[in-house]
Amino acid sequence: MWFGAALFFGAVVAPAAFGVLRSHTLPNASEIAGAIVTRSLSVVNVAGFLIALLLLLTLFVVRRGSVGRTALIVEGICLVLIVLATSVGHWVIAARMRAIRAALVVPIDQVAMDDARRIAFNQLHGYSVNALGLAMIAALVAMALMARGLRQ
Repeated sequence: MWFGAALFFGAVVAPAAFGVLRSHTLPNASEIAGAIVTRSLSVVNVAGFLIALLLLLTLFVVRRGSVGRTALIVEGICLVLIVLATSVGHWVIAARMRAIRAALVVPIDQVAMDDARRIAFNQLHGYSVNALGLAMIAALVAMALMARGLRQ
């Protein structure tokens, strides 16, 4: 379910929020869309963190005899990657982006592209996208291994 929510967020919610609000040519459309996306992404990140943590904690309690040791280790690594990527995405990257926004007097779109704060914000945005992407790839691998274990 988390993977579906993350995929829906990245492929539909974020682009739709920016697209719809920008189409109304509001001067602060990106700021509003960013607030919507930030709030939605925090739910996705915290949910991913909690779900992956729970799965990680139960991974070694619920030993599946038919699953090989290598598959179990890879699944564990994938779950750790999800925990790390979603926690860093939420409690580090997004927090820094919120701090930059809060320190600005004007919406981020009105800050010059060569301003150090805008450059830092854009870099953090890239890191945020990469963190969620890494978590989603790790989730795909973990889901494939879980499904394989269920079949055996």
